[in-house]
Amino acid sequence: MSSIAPEALAALLVEAAEDKKAWDPVVVDLRGKTTVADYFVICDGETDRQLRAIADAMLDRARASGVRPLAVDGYDGGTWILLDFDSVLAHVFLPGERAYYDLESLWDAAAKTRTRKSSTSVQR
Repeated sequence: MSSIAPEALAALLVEAAEDKKAWDPVVVDLRGKTTVADYFVICDGETDRQLRAIADAMLDRARASGVRPLAVDGYDGGTWILLDFDSVLAHVFLPGERAYYDLESLWDAAAKTRTRKSSTSVQR
């Protein structure tokens, strides 16, 4: 689909999300654990407007790198936006939705990288 590696695309999407002040961005490494995707990028924002701004920034950054999404879902719904880049799925939630679906716990055995410009840590 694109010439950018999935890991690099995930990092690019996190950077775009952080530029729009996304809360608690996490990269979940799913390689070898599912065929759905290699990585999930998960973050949340305070309002539906911020969710769309985060999603727009991710889409713009990906397109600038020559990557187009296969699908965008939930953009008008305002609680959970899914950006499908094939090997990377980006989930942008309102906080209550993120807590309810708790995707991080569904993939508990997967390595998770919490990325914040000020601090980065890896959890297993």
